[in-house]
Amino acid sequence: MSKISPIPSLFSTPGKVAVVTGGSRGLGLHAATALLYSGCSKVYIVSRKLGACEAAVAELNALEGIRGKAISAPADISKPEEITRLVKEIGKDTDHVDILIANAGATWGAPYGAWKKEYWDKVMTLNVTSVFMLVQEMTPLLSQRATIADPSRIITTASIAGIQGFSGGVNATYSYSASKAAVIHLTKHLAVTLGPHRILCNSIAPGFFPSKMANTLIDIYGGKEELGRKNLNGRLGVEDDFAGVVVFLCAKASSHVNGVVIPLDGGGHLVGDIFKSEDGEPKAKL
Repeated sequence: MSKISPIPSLFSTPGKVAVVTGGSRGLGLHAATALLYSGCSKVYIVSRKLGACEAAVAELNALEGIRGKAISAPADISKPEEITRLVKEIGKDTDHVDILIANAGATWGAPYGAWKKEYWDKVMTLNVTSVFMLVQEMTPLLSQRATIADPSRIITTASIAGIQGFSGGVNATYSYSASKAAVIHLTKHLAVTLGPHRILCNSIAPGFFPSKMANTLIDIYGGKEELGRKNLNGRLGVEDDFAGVVVFLCAKASSHVNGVVIPLDGGGHLVGDIFKSEDGEPKAKL
């Protein structure tokens, strides 16, 4: 007799408590939506702006078929004192957290030779430093109910830019690429540290998904249709692509997956820089 669990139970998160940073839009909002649909009882939406948090929460709580609820938790996690305040506020409402989606991020583009330290520092602080500081402060809540059979989860949002190089140009994102490579390695380090405490740490590395942050760069490289046509599977990422991987990494199906990075770009990273014109030159010139 097979001992495999019923398939629906392998891909659900019943009653789990989740925190999603950068959860008011884009990939973070997709993740929060997926977690509510998969059964989470509470999903805290973290964003720098109160209005953005409240708008996202209203949208999420209006979803049909969910039993849980989204909760607004505004905080500027680029500031250590705000991270401390955020964790304390969440701790007043729940004695544990099962899932942390560390998704908040920023980018900056400038031509090579025109970069200033403040451009670099802003991106590295939010994309790397704040991830580590948040995980560190959230660990007591994450470990509260974590067990061998049912570990807690940390998922970091990295990027294909942290795996392969991209062409330069007037909007070259050097700090973003460096920060996402750092996040990937940080996640692996955290997996070694927190695995024995029953907290699994994995990373998703998306390619281009249309979003407020990515759309400018998508346009520079030729637009959605052009980039999709050049990709191995003929398209860019869509909401379900990210949502499905998030649910997998948070559900029972992945309870033996730790310290991995999942490229989520349709295979584009396997063939180098797909974001070039037909003559092999980048769309954006130095």
